[in-house]
Amino acid sequence: MLGIATVAQSCSDDDKNEGPAGFGTVTGTVTDEFDAPLAGVTVATDESEVTATTDELGAFTLKNISIGSHIITFSKANYQTASVTVYAKKFNDEKVATIKATMEYAAAKIRGIVTDSKAGGAPLAGATVSISASRSVTTGADGSYEIDNLPIKDYTVTFAKEGYTSVSRNLGMDMFVDGTATLNVAMGSTELLRGLTKDDLISADKWFFNEYRGGRNADAYPHWDWACNYMCTLDFAGTWEEQNEGTTLQIRNSSDDQRNNPANLEIFDSFVYGSKLITPDNHTMTLSLRTHSASDDAPVYYGVQVVDLSAAEPKATLIGGVKTLNSEPYVNREFDLSAYDGKEVIIAIGIFRQQSGDYWKQLVLRTIRFTANSIGDDLWSWLPGTPVEGLSGWQMTMEMVRSTMPHTKKSFTGMCEIGGNRDNYFPGYREWREKNHVAANWSFMPLQKDPEVFPSEGYLIKTKGGDATVSTTLPQAYFYAKFAIAEGSNRLTLTTRNFSSSNPTFFKMTAITEDGTLKHLSPVENTAQMAEAAADGCWKFIHESGDKSHPDDYAKFVYDLSEFNGKNVMITIGIFKGEANGDENKLVFRAIDLN
Repeated sequence: MLGIATVAQSCSDDDKNEGPAGFGTVTGTVTDEFDAPLAGVTVATDESEVTATTDELGAFTLKNISIGSHIITFSKANYQTASVTVYAKKFNDEKVATIKATMEYAAAKIRGIVTDSKAGGAPLAGATVSISASRSVTTGADGSYEIDNLPIKDYTVTFAKEGYTSVSRNLGMDMFVDGTATLNVAMGSTELLRGLTKDDLISADKWFFNEYRGGRNADAYPHWDWACNYMCTLDFAGTWEEQNEGTTLQIRNSSDDQRNNPANLEIFDSFVYGSKLITPDNHTMTLSLRTHSASDDAPVYYGVQVVDLSAAEPKATLIGGVKTLNSEPYVNREFDLSAYDGKEVIIAIGIFRQQSGDYWKQLVLRTIRFTANSIGDDLWSWLPGTPVEGLSGWQMTMEMVRSTMPHTKKSFTGMCEIGGNRDNYFPGYREWREKNHVAANWSFMPLQKDPEVFPSEGYLIKTKGGDATVSTTLPQAYFYAKFAIAEGSNRLTLTTRNFSSSNPTFFKMTAITEDGTLKHLSPVENTAQMAEAAADGCWKFIHESGDKSHPDDYAKFVYDLSEFNGKNVMITIGIFKGEANGDENKLVFRAIDLN
């Protein structure tokens, strides 16, 4: 069954009910979303014997229509079905009603196979696959399904069958290839975390880095400023909120159905989760936490669960038991993950419902940090460890270099369709998840200066103005991520620009191997208006062209990484105050591509 797009018409009750008596004619035109005439559209009424087909001008005529209320439907292959309601009052004195309809091109398909985990992965027939309340299909004997005549956009696809846990999957526009998106699902698996089975967790977001910061308050600017804290780009389940104090896990409590949920100290009510490679360099996890509205008699109940998907029968293992907290000031709580050294596991941090009924608690996460050893009560410092030789003051440690996970993505954007500011950044940050945004996928190190998050030209990092200290060895800010360098992914292109014709931007690309060897890289080619080598491996450039409407006008800096083939390499991109001037200098991230 096709979904129907209704074209609304505003009428009063009198407009609907008054009109001439007898039979009349409905005439009109049909266009596509670009207002071009649409031929070959089948036009039908709820008086099923009356139909017509639009001509090359998109025009149609329906004769002998009883004068009254009718739903006129418009259908054509590869277009979303539309409808228009005609009321008696729409008929004029000549008994003619004139209408217009618009149809959206919708030739995309979602297809796949549903299998039964209870039956060894056999096809599962009779499962209902839905994308909306009015649009669903049922899997066949071979477990296959197909939903067609769709516009290409984001969907939430739900799979349901009696006796099985329902499964929902988010399907983004980027999953459509030549108009078709393939989504295969296994049903019947045991829930390991609330609402998530092994099949769900296999594709969990990866926690590539060893520090995640949340909240708006700049307790230690710029490290802890809102523009530098991106914990809310992680994957959460349940009820949660970005607050001044941190990213906050909450008990679901907004409806009677939620309040009727039973107390449960084994399954999280709300949680954040991701997949993390645990090594001796990062097997101590420290959470900086606080609460709201908790007390000695009514603390928050929370914990950490680990799921080892490589186990014969994976399960959620609670680390250190159920914890309680009632502190308004931030405190550190430490969790030993050394039992999982050498394994990539799912880590979930969550809040438990301790009571049924009207029960409301919040656990505020200010930071999630992974280190080799205990950091004690230290709340605001950079990650401790052995500094990388040659990067004095960078706050980059050998433990970070070795234990950062190689990235699975190769292309990143700095563009954001949703803007924001300190008080309204959440929707923009969440959009980054779907766009492979650099700030959600690389780790940002604001050593001396915060970034500009939402400029239309792309995310940008910058230097201080005024009398900022000049240095070509210590960056004001930088990004880093690790990549497995190999044929087909050993050529990095930075698409960028700056904003001054007189003060060049100084930046540096640095590669660090896992043994601590570092090399400052020079581009093998660039398209900047002015670019040249500067001191200490920096490059300086001027290029003021490029914006959302002119993506080809940005400068491109291309780097050859083939000398690192076969190695995992940390790549850093930093901005430097390379010379004294009164301005901030800026480095735009339009895109980063590894190919």
